[in-house]
Amino acid sequence: MQELSGYIRYRFRSDDDDIDVLLEGEADWVRGIVSELGLNKVGWAMPMAVDSTSLTTSGFASEVSEESGKPRDMGPEPDPSRIPIVRRPIGELDLASKLVEIGLEQPVRPSADELREQLQEIEEPHPAQGPMVKDPMAESWLKELLRIVVRTHGVTAITTETIALAASDFLGDREGLELELFLEGMFRAGKIVKVHGGSNTGWGPSPAWLASGL
Repeated sequence: MQELSGYIRYRFRSDDDDIDVLLEGEADWVRGIVSELGLNKVGWAMPMAVDSTSLTTSGFASEVSEESGKPRDMGPEPDPSRIPIVRRPIGELDLASKLVEIGLEQPVRPSADELREQLQEIEEPHPAQGPMVKDPMAESWLKELLRIVVRTHGVTAITTETIALAASDFLGDREGLELELFLEGMFRAGKIVKVHGGSNTGWGPSPAWLASGL
C-alpha cells in the first residue's frame, strides 16, 4: 500500500471470492489492519479530506474540554492483557467466513437484467449540470444506475460489461471502447471510482457525487 499520511481510505475487492474490504481512518492505523489481514500487495488507498483531530476512533466528532483540549470522557485506560493475540500465515485469513460469523450478510451482485428492469422503473432524471458535464442525460442515468447498485444491492462497483448490458441505450448507446472512455472521463472528474480486480475493471460512484444534486 502506498505511503500516505493523515486520514485515508483503503479498499480491496475480489469478484472471484465476493470479498469487499473498506477501511477508513488514520494512515498508520489503516496500514496496521491491512498488514494484519495480509493485504499489503492488493487493494488501493486514497487520502480523504477529513480533519482527523476532530474525530474519535469511531469517526464521530468528540466533545472536547476547553481547558485541556482533550475529550472530556476518554473512557477507561486500555488493558493490553485483554487484547487477544491472533497469529496466522499471511494471506490465510478467510474474510468471507469471518463476516458471516459476525452476522454480516454478503451482498448479492445483481445481474444486468435486474439492473435494467429497476432502471426502467424510475422516472427520467433531470439532466446533469456543471462545467465538467459532457453528456448531461448520460451522466444522470449513470448516477441513477450506480445509486441502485449501491443503495438497493449493497454492492460498491460493477463491471464495464454489466454497465453496457444494463444501460447502454440510457448512456447514448455507448458500449465497448466508447463506454470505457466515457467512464474514464467520469473517473478523471472525480465522480466515479475505478476498482481493479483480476481481468475485470469495476466502476462505483464517488460518495460525494452520489449524494450531490444535479
